[in-house]
Amino acid sequence: MRKPSLLERLLYPPDRMEEKKLARVLQGKTVVITGASSGIGERLAYLLGRLPVHLILAARREERLRAIKREIEEGAAQVSVFRADLRKEDELESFLAFLHQLPGGVDVVVSNAGLSIRRSMEDSLDRYHDFTRTMAINYFAPVRLLLSVIPLLRQKQGQMINVSTINTSLIPFPYFAAYQASKSAFDTWLRSSAPELHAMGIATTSIYLPLVRTPMILPTAAYRNRPAMSADHAARIIAKSMYTKRKRVMPWWLLFGQLASLLFRGPWEAAMLGRLRNRRNDGGDS
Repeated sequence: MRKPSLLERLLYPPDRMEEKKLARVLQGKTVVITGASSGIGERLAYLLGRLPVHLILAARREERLRAIKREIEEGAAQVSVFRADLRKEDELESFLAFLHQLPGGVDVVVSNAGLSIRRSMEDSLDRYHDFTRTMAINYFAPVRLLLSVIPLLRQKQGQMINVSTINTSLIPFPYFAAYQASKSAFDTWLRSSAPELHAMGIATTSIYLPLVRTPMILPTAAYRNRPAMSADHAARIIAKSMYTKRKRVMPWWLLFGQLASLLFRGPWEAAMLGRLRNRRNDGGDS
């Protein structure tokens, strides 16, 4: 396991999670995790797998899901897996039908499945599908999922957890238009829906994560040497929210980033414009 750097320890200090308290809260409950075959979803599955819960793990890679199931069921949890690409309407509908036939209902839904794309506008001119596929998995799929399971969560006074990103609260960055627009869309949708859901007895939690070291960031060379949170750390934060029921969870420094985004938007945009022009003149884009 990679040892965190000093800067990473300062940016992402350890988050104390009380496993006994988590076990009491989740005992006998059903937790749904999307995007569970790798990264944050996988680490969360292993973390909760030590507890007496029923885990529903959904992702596109069935073989990987079944391997995780075999390992987890050596512990206290019961595990069900469902292979589905949630971008595809028929597979999403099959997954929702599966959830509705569960005899114990659903107590917690962790919307974790997502897609990130880093690509310039010039390279996106003939790639409209980049925008449709990010919206499909980062926005439309979780909206459809939550609309379907609201009756189940209301019956169990359950919780919806959205694994979001700090980018929804900061100045948008070049090259990430597809990703940031889609993540912001569901973040806004959930925050707008939250009062109504709370009135039904359904708790909502938005987890605003920084860069997390997962397979999803590997294709982006610019991320390889940047400070990043570990997937295990992110999983602990998500698990802790299952007993704190906090509405929002974010890094300690995000408030300063939000303030800077308001105060220094003009200078930042001017500096970024100059940087992008220099890159074009140098013939580079990364």
